[in-house]
Amino acid sequence: MISNNAFFTQIPENLAAILLELRRLEPIFHNANFGTTTEDYERTLAPGFWEVGASGRRYSREFILKTYFKDFQPITEQTKRWTTTEFGIRQLAPDLYLLTYTLDQSGRQSRRATIWKNTVDGWRIVYHQGTILVSKQDDTLSA
Repeated sequence: MISNNAFFTQIPENLAAILLELRRLEPIFHNANFGTTTEDYERTLAPGFWEVGASGRRYSREFILKTYFKDFQPITEQTKRWTTTEFGIRQLAPDLYLLTYTLDQSGRQSRRATIWKNTVDGWRIVYHQGTILVSKQDDTLSA
């Protein structure tokens, strides 16, 4: 197997502008561009949204809106000095995109995947997942 990071972080030329739009909204819930109020989150999380956290726990849209933000104190990427790197984007269907990246939360690294839908009301998240990074080796059979 060959390590081929470029396979996972490819950015097709026709998706570069979309990547720039979505990249400024990540990491979700920890970015003022994404939003800072429950109303912002309600607008951005699509009906049927759910996520798998880095712990493996699954969260529904309703759980996030009713409990997660009840006493939420925003933690921002900038205040915690988090970094996002290794962005990649793929179009899954018309107006549906998979955005992937690596998030470093002061040494706690995870791979992130967000499925975004472009709607008449703006970008909405359909699904999100975080996976703790335990190996930096990426395997692919691509040459």
